[in-house]
Amino acid sequence: MELTTQQTVKSRNRAILKAVIFLAFIILAISLIRFTPIKNYLTAQALGQFLETAGYWAPVLFMLIYTVGVCIFLPGTLLTGLGAAIFGAYWGFLYVWIGAMLGASAAFFIGRTLGREFAASLIGDRLKKYDDAIERNGFATVLYLRLVYFPFTPMNFGMGLTKVHFREYFFGTGLGIIVGTFIFTFFIGTLKDVWASGNWGELISFKVFFSIGLFIFSFFIPKIIKRVKGEK
Repeated sequence: MELTTQQTVKSRNRAILKAVIFLAFIILAISLIRFTPIKNYLTAQALGQFLETAGYWAPVLFMLIYTVGVCIFLPGTLLTGLGAAIFGAYWGFLYVWIGAMLGASAAFFIGRTLGREFAASLIGDRLKKYDDAIERNGFATVLYLRLVYFPFTPMNFGMGLTKVHFREYFFGTGLGIIVGTFIFTFFIGTLKDVWASGNWGELISFKVFFSIGLFIFSFFIPKIIKRVKGEK
């Protein structure tokens, strides 16, 4: 009995220590990009100049930057727009999607490794049923939250605190961000191509109007999804 009590205390202390490390990581990550000189190197101009000098390694470096950027709360719109502007609508979409998936996976495992034990210890009977429901319907839950544009980085870490299986989280995320990622990169990439060509007459082309239409449509996706689910 005493041994069991000691094990419980050790387990609780370990969970608290991990939670403290997790909280410290989040505070440090946010502080790095807001209150230190590092933020000067995390602008679209600075990252763009760096990637333009990377040659063939630019796509790999961009995806690594995106991965780290997601974990340190760098705005996804900045990284996505940068990818589209440098690599174009189609390759930009591919590199952005891969980078986002790597970042989402890394943040999930950070949350799962450092915060899950402590989160589980705080879950009472009322919250446990929601945690169990997420485990049973992990793919559908993640897919829905991605489609309604739930904040990307907080969700990555937050899902790691739940019982959702990584496989379902991964595929739910991969499918859920495809539409929004493609629309945004296609829009930015198309405008970039027009800018680079200097042929402003292309601004009235079908491709430009189509990209603008998709971009506007993206703002209605959350409402459409909620309406399909019967929400107001």
